[in-house]
Amino acid sequence: MMGAQGLTDATETAILAANYIAKRLAPHYPVLYSGHDGLVAHECILDLRALTDATGISNEDVAKRLMDFGFHAPTMSFPVPGTLMIEPTESESKAEIDRFIEAMIVIREEIAKVAGGEFDRTDNPLKGAPHTAQVLTADEWGHKYSREVAAYPVPALRKQKYWPPVGRADNVYGDRNLFCACVPVSEYE
Repeated sequence: MMGAQGLTDATETAILAANYIAKRLAPHYPVLYSGHDGLVAHECILDLRALTDATGISNEDVAKRLMDFGFHAPTMSFPVPGTLMIEPTESESKAEIDRFIEAMIVIREEIAKVAGGEFDRTDNPLKGAPHTAQVLTADEWGHKYSREVAAYPVPALRKQKYWPPVGRADNVYGDRNLFCACVPVSEYE
């Protein structure tokens, strides 16, 4: 439906966006699979393995923290375990891409605070993410970091905030203990 030129334009835009992200985030995260000119294809793979070894912060922790910024988690551990694969599409605006880059830089700063001892290794905004409105407005706050840090890691979120509806789930447990709450097919008759 896009036609040859539309498909070419979409492809070029996605490749440009992935390279923009890779170049902007390279000072903060190692980028895998870049070519001899430092360019990537339509995806940018960030390697968090060394950060995980040094701080205990995993790619899953980063993915969950991105939800506090209003982003869906990128692909984790594919094609390399311990990585995040960012695949911007042609429909992402530069403003949205810049917002994502800002979130990833702030998250890297939070990881540095864990490494430097400013944040606790097990009770920090990354390990506690995502933070729901219910958790943040509860009478009790049992964390060593502030509600402010949890809810508003960047000032722009004070004006427009996505509130994750559910806190952290135990993904491994869910994968190993599947259940279906579906209505039996016989009920549809």
